[in-house]
Amino acid sequence: MKKPSLIVSILPLLLLIIIIFTCVRIFGDRVTAGPSQFALLFVAVVAFIIARYKYGMTWEQAEEGMLNHLKNTYPAILILIAIGALIGSWMSSGVIPSMIYYGLKVIHPTVFLPLAFVISSIISLVTGSSWSTVGTFGVALLGAGQIIGFPTPWLAGAIISGAYFGDQMSPLSDTTNLAASFCKVPLFTHIRYMLVNSLPVFIICLIIYMIAGFTISTENTVNIQAQLDALGNTFHISGWLLLIPLITTVLVVKKVSPFVTLFLSALAGAIAAVLFQPQICETIGGGRLSAAITMIGSHVEIDTGDTILNNLTSTSGMAGMMNTVWLILCVIAYAGIMTASGMIHVITEYLLKLMKSTLSTIATTLGTCIFFNMTLGDQYMAIIMPGNMFSESYKKQGFAPELLSRTIEESATVTSVLIPWNTCAVAQSTVLNVATLTYLPYCFFNLILPIFSLFAAAVGYKIRRITN
Repeated sequence: MKKPSLIVSILPLLLLIIIIFTCVRIFGDRVTAGPSQFALLFVAVVAFIIARYKYGMTWEQAEEGMLNHLKNTYPAILILIAIGALIGSWMSSGVIPSMIYYGLKVIHPTVFLPLAFVISSIISLVTGSSWSTVGTFGVALLGAGQIIGFPTPWLAGAIISGAYFGDQMSPLSDTTNLAASFCKVPLFTHIRYMLVNSLPVFIICLIIYMIAGFTISTENTVNIQAQLDALGNTFHISGWLLLIPLITTVLVVKKVSPFVTLFLSALAGAIAAVLFQPQICETIGGGRLSAAITMIGSHVEIDTGDTILNNLTSTSGMAGMMNTVWLILCVIAYAGIMTASGMIHVITEYLLKLMKSTLSTIATTLGTCIFFNMTLGDQYMAIIMPGNMFSESYKKQGFAPELLSRTIEESATVTSVLIPWNTCAVAQSTVLNVATLTYLPYCFFNLILPIFSLFAAAVGYKIRRITN
């Protein structure tokens, strides 16, 4: 197959951006409920037609590219489905309502926003998973914050920012290990070097969320005691239920497979619902066993007598994740054809030519990782490909390999959740039920870190070089 030109390679990406932007203007928050899928498949077909008739690519080659991406992404799909099951069972069993109930009893409203940021950071640091953090404690923090009266975008931004800081700094994180291994950097060398930039940005974000917490008015937005009473009247609130998220955390720390951990936690939630919430099972109907399976697999509405809580406790289980799975499959189709056609490789070859100074090298790496997050829709590919592409260039310029691994994490890992059609953004927006473009302006850690990395390169701050 002939090698595509640079202009032709860029055309599908530009077309995707234009169509997605148009869909966002037309459909708003509903952009991922069909319009984005259409855009991805449409551009995938356009890219194939170009590659087929201009460069001789066959459909079999396109399928092979898609299957390669599916192999890399399939574990994420399973995890996403397991998170849907977990949220459904943890809500109906009273696990999340108990976390919200006790949290509102203990945390003062003015410090809730920065605490949501810090708690998400700690949980993600311990578990090594931003997805698990957002899907468990993040959902509870979001619900509690909404009851207090904080704007949902601020809450989602604080939770996601904290989760991605902890994920990035955790030795248990798959992305952290991936970046370190592909750049041939000892894990803790990689983590310590990331602190140079990540810690100042963490402090900046904490200050922002503290100021927001003190200035955003939440007084009389809702009657918190009335919300607590409604939770207590609807669910059997118990401290014993908090053992389930504790066990989940232990399983993650023990490095049990994320899918197995989340699915077992979902089953534990369903069992707890049978034991602790017989009234909820009766409301769902069909007997306790039927109710347990229903809360894991499909839509459940619980009438608490309060509109805010009704929206919070309404879940869709695994079925609620199918729209997201559909979107991920469309991302795979698009990314597979772009990779198989050689268009991605042509663009990256051009980018390598831009790496001439410290600033241009860091800027090119940051831009490339963000570019892969946009074009391939998967943060793992956005970590792996630059790690392979740029390692030799960094070595020739005398840069230490940990500079490359850190720069990749400061772009590929943290920006994946900001791109609406990326699998990370699709997952988090689905779990929190907040559109990506709604929470994006408030994810300060994810937004500031790449900029801080670029600034550090411009001034030569802590740019590590190879020592003989």
